[in-house]
Parts: sequence; C-alpha cells; structure tokens
Amino acid sequence: MDTFTRDGLTFDVTDSGPTAGEVVILLHGFPQDRTCWDQVAPLLNEAGLRTLAPDQRGYSPGARPKSRFAYTMREVAADALALADAAGAERFHVVGHDWGGAAAWYLAQHHAARVRTVTSLSTPHPDALAWSFTHSSQGLKSWYMLFFQLPWVPEHLAPRTLRKTFADSGLPRAAAVRYADRFSTPESLTGPMGWYRSMLADPGMRRAVLPRGTVAWPKGGSPHHRVQVPATYVWGREDFALGRAAADKTAEFVSADYEFVELDAGHWLPDTHAPEVTEAILARIR
Repeated sequence: MDTFTRDGLTFDVTDSGPTAGEVVILLHGFPQDRTCWDQVAPLLNEAGLRTLAPDQRGYSPGARPKSRFAYTMREVAADALALADAAGAERFHVVGHDWGGAAAWYLAQHHAARVRTVTSLSTPHPDALAWSFTHSSQGLKSWYMLFFQLPWVPEHLAPRTLRKTFADSGLPRAAAVRYADRFSTPESLTGPMGWYRSMLADPGMRRAVLPRGTVAWPKGGSPHHRVQVPATYVWGREDFALGRAAADKTAEFVSADYEFVELDAGHWLPDTHAPEVTEAILARIR
C-alpha cells in the first residue's frame, strides 16, 4: 500500500514488514514527515511487525485542507483509523513522536477498542502538558505555540531559520537538510502550521494556549482523563521543547500498565536514538 484515502484526501504511506504481522502505525511530528521512522521501521519489521508510516494531513500533497478546523485531533485520529481500515487491521499498536505523540495519546484515550498499545516519544499526555503550563517553566519552552497562531507570518519566517533550528537542537545534519529542504516555502508549511492553529478549535488541546480558569482543567485522578491502554512514554532529558514536569506528571493519566523511559537525549528521538526507541516499543508490544 502506497496511499490511502479519507474524505476526498489522499495520504502517502510507507507500508513495510510482513503483511501477516501485527500492525504498528507510526505517526510523525512537526515539522517532519514519515522518513523520520526510516531507522525505526526496519528494526520493527525484523521483529515480525508490519509498520505503516503515513505523511499526515498537511504534509501529504493530496491531503492539505485549508481550514484550521480540519487539523483537530479528532480529524487526525480519524485518518489513522482509516489507515488501519485500509490495511485490514481491526486493532493496531500506535507510536507517535511530537504532534504524532499527541495523536497517539488521543487514539488510546478515545479509541481504546482499536488500540493494542500506545508509545509516545517526547510528547507527554496532553493533560499533563496542560498542567505543566501553570506548574513549571513549560510556557517559556512553548512560546512558539502562541506565535504559530498568527496568520501568514510564521510560515514566511520559518523556512529561513529551519536548518539552523534543527542543527542547534541536535538533529543530525543529513536529517536537518532533508526536512529543511522539504519545508523551504511558505506553502509547504501552511498545512503543518494548521496543527497548531487548530488548538483553539480543539477542546482537548486548547488548554495548552489559553490561561488557566478560562477552560476546564483536568485532574489526574479522574478516570475520565485516564488512558486505559498499555502505554509507554519515552522522553529525552535534554528535550528543548518538552520539560520534566509534564514528563513526570504523565503517569497520573494512565490507568493501564505504564512505563516511563528516560533517555540521555534531546527531542528528535526517532532520528537520533532509533535502537533505544525500538527497544522501548518492542518491550511495550511484547
């Protein structure tokens, strides 16, 4: 399978590994694409797993809706479910990095009947992240979330600085060049920016950009907010974007078996620590 469709959109996907193997859906983050899994997928395939790595909405050329309402977690999760359906997978494992991690948590929380396990790389549970905004310095780390709410300006400025930003944050040079080249024009970044601009329209994500008291804030002890799917969270202690407070808090939002894996690493875990990431994924799946 090279592509799949949903609601008139066409998504590119890399389908590898034994067709009879359990399905693992790999969801990339911002601003990357499915190639971030190029070092991870073969290791999972060797373990007998079938991997599906799509270019998500906003990234696939045939799936770039213009409305910010088209980038809510509900829509993103529906894309992953459509991919699983196209692959004939009633149930699947989901692994996500960065925004893909947020989507993975959403799938586990809202579609538990379909999800066997969830592994999130870098991204804490969204409610733990929301909590951290008022209990740590996370707001300073996430200043760009507010900047990206602006129309037009971010996608015109970002292409000029992406390569340096990637390199300064620890992404290997070859990957930095590859991603920077892909997102070298404003048009190539408008879709990816839609994920951030959807936050105010997304009940599950707007806590990250609105002050406390303006929306309902979660309580970790509430079963309603807990993931009931076996979960692993992999976090790098040198992550420039996501801090320790949310990482430590995530356990409170999982009621199933949970594992926290801390690495001596930065943010770009699939690109920089593929063996360790794969080990954590396989430990969760097996």
